[in-house]
Amino acid sequence: MATHVLITGGAGYLGSIICEHLLARGFRVTVVDKLLYNQHSLFHFCANPLFDFVYGDVRDESLMRRLMAAADVIFPLAALVGAKVCEQDPWTAVSVNRDAISQLMKIKSPDQLVVYPTTNSGYGTKSGDLFCTEETPLEPISIYGKSKVEAEAAVMEAPRTITLRLATVFGLSPRFRLDLLVNHFTYAAVTDRYIVLFEKHFKHNYVHIRDVADCFLFCLDNADRLIGRTFNVGLTDANLTKEELALKIREHVPEFTVMCAEIGSDPDKRNYIVSHERLKKEGFSAQRSLDDGIRELLKGFRMFGRHPFQNA
Repeated sequence: MATHVLITGGAGYLGSIICEHLLARGFRVTVVDKLLYNQHSLFHFCANPLFDFVYGDVRDESLMRRLMAAADVIFPLAALVGAKVCEQDPWTAVSVNRDAISQLMKIKSPDQLVVYPTTNSGYGTKSGDLFCTEETPLEPISIYGKSKVEAEAAVMEAPRTITLRLATVFGLSPRFRLDLLVNHFTYAAVTDRYIVLFEKHFKHNYVHIRDVADCFLFCLDNADRLIGRTFNVGLTDANLTKEELALKIREHVPEFTVMCAEIGSDPDKRNYIVSHERLKKEGFSAQRSLDDGIRELLKGFRMFGRHPFQNA
């Protein structure tokens, strides 16, 4: 019988792509999601007998006990993602991002595998010339960063768990996110034709959404030698300043004007470069380049049509 993977928040930006990769490999997939954004990102899987969907909240203990009892593997993706949305609703952010994860770890059986994605925002305020490894002390400053770091600690205390510290993800998804830097900058390039950057020298690391999905499957395939460990997941040659990213996009959209300002700040104060050597030594490296992602986004934006909240 096919391995059964339960994905919380599986209708989201990342989950909808991970579902695609799992189903293509013949895994049985159940998604539980509250559909906070009224998304329909999983409609195209409903004809697949290996796919099932449950409308529900990851904080519902009785529901999660029932769903987890039938699962071999759990991918806990449900979260309020990003510093801004967490600042707007701190209580929900903590209850979903941290408390629900702690509850899942108490429910899971010792033989169930958990692969948990967190964020490299947990590294907090660093200098732009410091390489962050998995041993670098975590110093999150936002509610988002703190809640995810605390959840990661709870996951690592449980048996048969792997945690992935994701770089800033880019690329198209059925539940698209326009707030992520590569996606946002590329959209600005083809719509507004200009962007004003703050903290232009702050460095971020990036990774394509399909490389993240591939990494989840890599963890499934190699779980016995990866369990109990944390891995940075990102594109090794994509430790770029915000200005360097904008100029990279301008290579594809020459009429894109890049301006810089002194006003504005990142609530996570992310300014660091990230090492992926630990994961590379285990046999996984991200393959899709920033150029690949930008070309993909440019094709996708042709399908956006008229934005519902713009007059021109």
